[in-house]
Amino acid sequence: MRIIAGKARGRRLTAPDAPGTRPVTDRVKEAIFSSIGSWVEGADVADLYAGSGSFGLEALSRGAATAVFVESARKAIKALRSNVDVVGLGGEVREMQVDVFLRRGEGRFHLVFVDPPWDMSTEALEADLEMVDGFLEPNGEVVVSRRHDDRPPRPPVTWKVLADRRYGDTRVFRYEKGAD
Repeated sequence: MRIIAGKARGRRLTAPDAPGTRPVTDRVKEAIFSSIGSWVEGADVADLYAGSGSFGLEALSRGAATAVFVESARKAIKALRSNVDVVGLGGEVREMQVDVFLRRGEGRFHLVFVDPPWDMSTEALEADLEMVDGFLEPNGEVVVSRRHDDRPPRPPVTWKVLADRRYGDTRVFRYEKGAD
């Protein structure tokens, strides 16, 4: 697992040794960032269920302005903090449950990555997406990765589906929030 492009290209990331975490493959990450394109430049990013921080760190490497990493698993936090230090592009690590972070509603974001454990129910994911809507900027984007055979989450009514793609055993959804 590594940073694919940008300022930190080629830097290796440590994968957390924690149950329920599965590092995103470089292939999936490259496909996601290819679809986002240069839009990530200058964006404020949230990486929810961050694990190793792979999505948020890739965004910072490609020019995102800020990144907040939210993770609660102790072993994942250790790997995440190490990766943030090794990459050296900043980022704020929040050690807490994602739903607690979302209920606090701190910050405004242009791009949100949601990569929950695969055993998370679709209903719980949908509840998270409803809370994400509260701090997602108009025209902001959300990228959700799930197990390929899970039911697609229903996004908030103001969001439109930009992409629904399968990469091996991973299914990636990309949404855009409508302008206010």
